[in-house]
Amino acid sequence: MLDLNYVLEHFDDVQANIRHRGVKVDVAALPELAARRAKLITDLDELRRRANEIAGSMKGKMDPAARQALIDEGRALKAKTAEGDAAVKQTQDEVDRLMRLIPNMTHPAAPIGLTEDANKVLRHVGAPAKFAFQPKDHVELGKDLDLIDFEAGKKVAGANFYFLKNDAVLLETSMTRYALDTLMAAGFAPVATPDLARPAILEGIGFNPRGDETQIYSIANQDLSLIATAEITLGGMLQDDIVDEKDLPLLLAGVSHCFRTEAGSYGRASRGLYRVHQFTKIEMFAFTTPEQSDAIHDKMLGLEEKIFTDLEAPYQVVDICTGDLGAPAYRKFDIEAWMPGRGDGGEYGEVTSTSNCTDYQARRLNIRYRPAAGGKPRFVHTLNGTAIAVSRALITVLENGQQADGTIRVPKALVPYMGKEIIGKPRP
Repeated sequence: MLDLNYVLEHFDDVQANIRHRGVKVDVAALPELAARRAKLITDLDELRRRANEIAGSMKGKMDPAARQALIDEGRALKAKTAEGDAAVKQTQDEVDRLMRLIPNMTHPAAPIGLTEDANKVLRHVGAPAKFAFQPKDHVELGKDLDLIDFEAGKKVAGANFYFLKNDAVLLETSMTRYALDTLMAAGFAPVATPDLARPAILEGIGFNPRGDETQIYSIANQDLSLIATAEITLGGMLQDDIVDEKDLPLLLAGVSHCFRTEAGSYGRASRGLYRVHQFTKIEMFAFTTPEQSDAIHDKMLGLEEKIFTDLEAPYQVVDICTGDLGAPAYRKFDIEAWMPGRGDGGEYGEVTSTSNCTDYQARRLNIRYRPAAGGKPRFVHTLNGTAIAVSRALITVLENGQQADGTIRVPKALVPYMGKEIIGKPRP
């Protein structure tokens, strides 16, 4: 959530940003509502001042008639004060409702555009492999090597659930441990988070836990939802807290399962593990001062690049445009890795994203820090980034590592964790 004074002082810029993001929210009434709220508060303060004045004047001796007049005025003031309180609350609720609909401001360098076509590729790293044979996609490879069972997953839990089996299980644990070791070496503390959160936490982070367009699973008869990412639980850890500046940046590596309804149409590019309802993820999260957040954002992107370089997957780094940003993000970078079996002849597919959310989430969750130089507490900045989402990382490892004899070459970085260099037996 943005600061109300900032919105009112930069109203044209805020409205332009809303248009650039393609958000359907009408905030034209906000200035008038804010002015009405301010006047109602002023009038309420005057009623309370007069009530206090009457209470003070009645402490001494006075004419009974004069005392009764003051008692009558006090009763009238009490009724007006109750009406004023209700009016302030109603107006404040409407202001808050509109403020929560306004997306974060956008970094000046972010591409302007309403669809992903406006996203800007910043660089390519590595070249897609040229196979001397017809490469398979991960669905075929998973079936051939008894690594992934989609039919059993569908039988047990429904479409887009799956079982990982045999070496795919070892691959998952190897990738998660490798990612944790990489993050810990960079100063991130590992945290295993709950897989559920209260709706207030989801809303504070910027997720809609209810409604037709939600991607969130809610638990029946409980004030809880399954999380779509550990960003939710990690961000919620410090709700209503004030931390000392000396403890920032606070860098966390969250381990969780992620659950997403993934509502919408599915094409060939989304088949298999690309869009599933449950997966394991290692998530980076940071609480920083405003001055630190840009550098931490670069650090997170650098770690994502290191991880996918070590997974031996060609990739491209993408600067996400205004219309493709989530509401909390000030700036966002995606890594799209090459997937030989995706589409017709291979395509890049998103495997990570990292966002600087500035103080947008912190305002909604009331997370502040106490400046070392003194003064009033300030809102922290929050940042998040995918270290590794196992389902999509598996696609890149299986498809890029496939060999002519039907086996999968394990990336060198994972061999110490896997305890083997090859998955599968060569075809006779």
